[in-house]
Amino acid sequence: MRRSRHGESSYDEESRKRPHASGDALRNVFFVLVGIMVLIVIRLAYLQLVKGPEFAHKAELRRTTTIELQARRGTIYDRNGNVLAMSEECYDVYCNPKEIVDADAEAKLVERWLGGDVIAYRELMGKDSTFVYLTRKADKEACESMRAELLAEGYAGVYLIRQMHRVYPFGRVCGQILGMVDMDGRGITGIENAYDEELSGKNGEMTIETGLGGIPIAGGVYEVTEPINGDDIVLAIDKDVQAFVEQAVEKAVAKNKAKSGFCMVCDPRNGEIIAACSTPYADLSNPESISGEALNLKLVSDSYEPGSIFKVLTAAIGLESGTVASSDYFTVPPTMFVGQDLVEDEDGRGETLEMNLREVLRRSSNVGAALIAEEAIGADALADGIDAFGIGKLTGVDYPGEAVGLVKARSQYDPSSVGSMSFGQGIAIPMIQMVRAVSSIACEGKLPIPHFVMSVDGKGKDWSSDEHSVSVVTAEKVADMMRTVVEDGTGQSAAVDGYDVAAKTGTGEQAENGKYKKDKYLASLIGFAPAKDPVALVYVGLNETPYMSYSSAGPVFSAIMGEVLADLSVPSFTR
Repeated sequence: MRRSRHGESSYDEESRKRPHASGDALRNVFFVLVGIMVLIVIRLAYLQLVKGPEFAHKAELRRTTTIELQARRGTIYDRNGNVLAMSEECYDVYCNPKEIVDADAEAKLVERWLGGDVIAYRELMGKDSTFVYLTRKADKEACESMRAELLAEGYAGVYLIRQMHRVYPFGRVCGQILGMVDMDGRGITGIENAYDEELSGKNGEMTIETGLGGIPIAGGVYEVTEPINGDDIVLAIDKDVQAFVEQAVEKAVAKNKAKSGFCMVCDPRNGEIIAACSTPYADLSNPESISGEALNLKLVSDSYEPGSIFKVLTAAIGLESGTVASSDYFTVPPTMFVGQDLVEDEDGRGETLEMNLREVLRRSSNVGAALIAEEAIGADALADGIDAFGIGKLTGVDYPGEAVGLVKARSQYDPSSVGSMSFGQGIAIPMIQMVRAVSSIACEGKLPIPHFVMSVDGKGKDWSSDEHSVSVVTAEKVADMMRTVVEDGTGQSAAVDGYDVAAKTGTGEQAENGKYKKDKYLASLIGFAPAKDPVALVYVGLNETPYMSYSSAGPVFSAIMGEVLADLSVPSFTR
């Protein structure tokens, strides 16, 4: 039987298709395999080239420990080269609990050499870790002796890291000014904080290679980046004057039943601060005894009503503005209303007197100052003058936490503002602003920038200022009026034998909850000497004392100014 061509054709076609299908499948498998290999290569390249450094770093971290090495913090000197703060070598002590041989014995040995709590050491040595601090900033010699005994006894697991700690040779002297550093050597208060970047330098690091269990490999310290030491600083502070001032203020606080006391001594010509303090003091050699208040230099950070020392500025503003002449006399009654408040003088006089600016300052007449301010000077001139003296502005002192104070803008004046501000009420400022303002009276109207630091790393700092408060003529006139205050006025107790002193007393009332406290004054006195060629300005304040300035702050001012002039070798003369 013959097969049809159609059937034969169909059979042959199918037989020819089978090998073609098999070839396509092989090609598909080949392409899939090639694709998989390409993906593997890409993945390997990604892991090696992109993620490789990261993985290597993580692996490195698992077998190394990096420890920070503190730089030697810069030394702080006083103006005469005395070391006020320095860094000495010490050790951080740590352990690797996995290496500890006998925790009880080793803890007892550490406690015997370094003090502390043996139980606490034992617990630290038992932690599931390879690095645990036992104590930090420990005495160098004690640590080295302890380490030698540990090795001699065959113990292991306790190690030393060389570090630095701060030493203050004079304890509490200058403590507030210097400030403190934290456990990591960073300045947290005072000059240590203000100049932390310059003092701190740059820390280094030590990388320790470890084996199984995190145990350091003998001789395995394979990288040390040495620290870069910090810069040294020289302060304008005179250590001997500072010590005298601190003692004098502390005694005055006790004698005059004051809540606190403060003092600043500066060179009015350039703003160098020779001494400064406020009670209570900070004994840096005994950190546990230091309160937060002790680290607060109140002359810079706290605001007070300045009281009658502000009359110096009122007189200068009157003269400078041209609203008052030194020869002008005013009829001053015993009392007057300033706003709704009745104002009277401290001497309790009952008669009306004719007074010029000199007499107002000599008597420290509140009524006289208020009357002249309201009737002659006026609000605009007073506001402009206060601004020119820098009152209500930052002085630029290189100390952290400076306050601006509370000073009304001209637009905020009420009916009592001009009169009350003229004698230092209705205004609250840090006393460093008054130190700067009166320095300008002492030195031809030039407003200096108060500062502690004279040089950093042997390079002098530029503290020059072009600001002026008043003219040379006005400054000289007011300075001469201040001489009268000491010669024949409320400041006679501020006199210093053999020297010409210009000063002004102040007895400011202290407000609380909108009311003035009874018999609680800020008794203060500010002045400079020699009056015609000043080299020193002293401000003394006793806060919340029941006594007037002339009987409390005056004698302290006299003692301190006498010490300062003698220390500066200023020749005396007989008047």
